[in-house]
Amino acid sequence: MIAIFIINCLIVSLVVIIHYEALLQLSIFLSWLKIKHRFRVAIGLIGALLTHLVEVWIFGIAFFLLIRNGAYGNLNGNLDESLMNCIYFSIVTYTSLGYGDQIPVGLIRFTAGMEALTGLVLIAMTASFMYFQIEKFWSQLK
Repeated sequence: MIAIFIINCLIVSLVVIIHYEALLQLSIFLSWLKIKHRFRVAIGLIGALLTHLVEVWIFGIAFFLLIRNGAYGNLNGNLDESLMNCIYFSIVTYTSLGYGDQIPVGLIRFTAGMEALTGLVLIAMTASFMYFQIEKFWSQLK
Protein backbone atom coordinates (compact mmCIF):
# COMPACT_ATOMS: atom_id res chain seq x y z
CA MET A 1 0.00 0.00 0.00
CA ILE A 2 2.83 2.42 0.81
CA ALA A 3 4.56 1.56 -2.47
CA ILE A 4 1.53 2.52 -4.58
CA PHE A 5 1.18 5.74 -2.57
CA ILE A 6 4.80 6.67 -3.33
CA ILE A 7 4.42 5.69 -6.99
CA ASN A 8 1.26 7.80 -7.29
CA CYS A 9 2.95 10.78 -5.63
CA LEU A 10 5.86 10.54 -8.07
CA ILE A 11 3.60 10.25 -11.13
CA VAL A 12 1.35 13.13 -10.07
CA SER A 13 4.35 15.30 -9.19
CA LEU A 14 5.93 14.60 -12.56
CA VAL A 15 2.83 15.48 -14.59
CA VAL A 16 2.10 18.60 -12.53
CA ILE A 17 5.66 19.86 -13.04
CA ILE A 18 5.48 19.07 -16.76
CA HIS A 19 2.14 20.86 -17.05
CA TYR A 20 3.28 23.94 -15.15
CA GLU A 21 6.52 24.24 -17.09
CA ALA A 22 4.82 23.62 -20.44
CA LEU A 23 2.25 26.34 -19.84
CA LEU A 24 4.94 28.73 -18.59
CA GLN A 25 7.11 28.14 -21.66
CA LEU A 26 4.06 28.32 -23.92
CA SER A 27 3.11 31.67 -22.40
CA ILE A 28 6.61 33.05 -23.01
CA PHE A 29 6.64 31.65 -26.55
CA LEU A 30 3.21 33.09 -27.40
CA SER A 31 4.24 36.55 -26.17
CA TRP A 32 7.37 36.36 -28.30
CA LEU A 33 5.57 35.40 -31.52
CA LYS A 34 4.94 38.19 -34.01
CA ILE A 35 1.89 36.70 -35.71
CA LYS A 36 -1.84 37.41 -35.71
CA HIS A 37 -3.55 36.96 -32.37
CA ARG A 38 -5.86 34.19 -33.58
CA PHE A 39 -2.85 32.11 -34.61
CA ARG A 40 -1.30 32.62 -31.18
CA VAL A 41 -4.45 31.23 -29.60
CA ALA A 42 -4.44 28.27 -31.99
CA ILE A 43 -0.79 27.54 -31.19
CA GLY A 44 -1.61 27.83 -27.48
CA LEU A 45 -4.42 25.30 -27.82
CA ILE A 46 -2.25 22.88 -29.78
CA GLY A 47 0.55 23.21 -27.23
CA ALA A 48 -1.86 22.61 -24.35
CA LEU A 49 -3.35 19.54 -26.04
CA LEU A 50 0.10 18.11 -26.70
CA THR A 51 0.99 18.68 -23.05
CA HIS A 52 -2.12 16.77 -21.95
CA LEU A 53 -1.22 13.94 -24.34
CA VAL A 54 2.25 13.66 -22.80
CA GLU A 55 0.68 13.46 -19.35
CA VAL A 56 -1.84 10.82 -20.48
CA TRP A 57 1.03 8.77 -21.89
CA ILE A 58 2.94 9.02 -18.60
CA PHE A 59 -0.06 7.64 -16.71
CA GLY A 60 -0.68 5.04 -19.43
CA ILE A 61 2.91 3.80 -19.27
CA ALA A 62 2.64 3.72 -15.48
CA PHE A 63 -0.50 1.56 -15.72
CA PHE A 64 1.23 -0.73 -18.19
CA LEU A 65 4.28 -1.16 -15.93
CA LEU A 66 2.21 -1.62 -12.77
CA ILE A 67 0.09 -4.28 -14.48
CA ARG A 68 3.18 -6.03 -15.86
CA ASN A 69 4.63 -6.11 -12.35
CA GLY A 70 1.65 -8.16 -11.24
CA ALA A 71 1.59 -6.97 -7.64
CA TYR A 72 -0.59 -3.90 -8.19
CA GLY A 73 -3.61 -5.32 -9.97
CA ASN A 74 -4.93 -5.37 -13.51
CA LEU A 75 -7.58 -4.05 -15.86
CA ASN A 76 -10.67 -6.19 -16.24
CA GLY A 77 -12.86 -5.74 -19.25
CA ASN A 78 -13.24 -6.20 -22.97
CA LEU A 79 -9.69 -5.17 -23.89
CA ASP A 80 -6.31 -6.73 -23.26
CA GLU A 81 -3.61 -5.10 -21.13
CA SER A 82 -1.39 -3.93 -23.99
CA LEU A 83 0.37 -0.57 -23.87
CA MET A 84 -2.13 1.01 -26.28
CA ASN A 85 -5.09 -0.16 -24.23
CA CYS A 86 -3.43 1.22 -21.11
CA ILE A 87 -3.05 4.55 -22.95
CA TYR A 88 -6.73 4.36 -23.95
CA PHE A 89 -7.70 3.65 -20.33
CA SER A 90 -5.52 6.58 -19.28
CA ILE A 91 -7.25 8.98 -21.70
CA VAL A 92 -10.68 7.88 -20.50
CA THR A 93 -9.60 8.23 -16.87
CA TYR A 94 -7.68 11.53 -17.25
CA THR A 95 -10.70 13.19 -18.85
CA SER A 96 -13.06 11.59 -16.29
CA LEU A 97 -15.08 10.21 -19.20
CA GLY A 98 -15.09 6.68 -17.80
CA TYR A 99 -16.61 4.48 -20.49
CA GLY A 100 -16.47 1.50 -18.14
CA ASP A 101 -15.16 -1.02 -20.67
CA GLN A 102 -12.03 -1.42 -18.55
CA ILE A 103 -12.17 -1.54 -14.77
CA PRO A 104 -9.08 -1.29 -12.57
CA VAL A 105 -8.78 -4.06 -10.02
CA GLY A 106 -6.37 -4.04 -7.11
CA LEU A 107 -4.09 -1.24 -6.02
CA ILE A 108 -4.06 0.45 -9.44
CA ARG A 109 -7.54 1.71 -8.56
CA PHE A 110 -5.76 4.37 -6.51
CA THR A 111 -3.65 5.32 -9.51
CA ALA A 112 -6.81 5.60 -11.62
CA GLY A 113 -8.42 7.82 -8.99
CA MET A 114 -5.36 10.02 -8.75
CA GLU A 115 -5.23 10.34 -12.53
CA ALA A 116 -8.88 11.43 -12.67
CA LEU A 117 -8.31 14.04 -9.96
CA THR A 118 -5.08 15.23 -11.55
CA GLY A 119 -6.67 15.41 -14.99
CA LEU A 120 -9.57 17.44 -13.65
CA VAL A 121 -7.24 19.96 -12.01
CA LEU A 122 -4.86 20.21 -14.98
CA ILE A 123 -7.68 20.57 -17.50
CA ALA A 124 -9.09 23.40 -15.37
CA MET A 125 -5.62 24.97 -15.21
CA THR A 126 -5.39 24.80 -19.01
CA ALA A 127 -8.83 26.40 -19.36
CA SER A 128 -7.73 29.27 -17.10
CA PHE A 129 -4.47 29.64 -18.99
CA MET A 130 -6.26 29.78 -22.35
CA TYR A 131 -8.81 32.27 -21.00
CA PHE A 132 -6.04 34.63 -19.92
CA GLN A 133 -4.16 34.17 -23.19
CA ILE A 134 -7.27 34.96 -25.21
CA GLU A 135 -8.13 37.90 -22.96
CA LYS A 136 -4.60 39.28 -23.29
CA PHE A 137 -4.50 38.95 -27.05
CA TRP A 138 -8.02 40.26 -27.61
CA SER A 139 -7.42 43.27 -25.39
CA GLN A 140 -4.46 44.14 -27.63
CA LEU A 141 -6.82 44.38 -30.62
CA LYS A 142 -8.47 47.53 -29.20
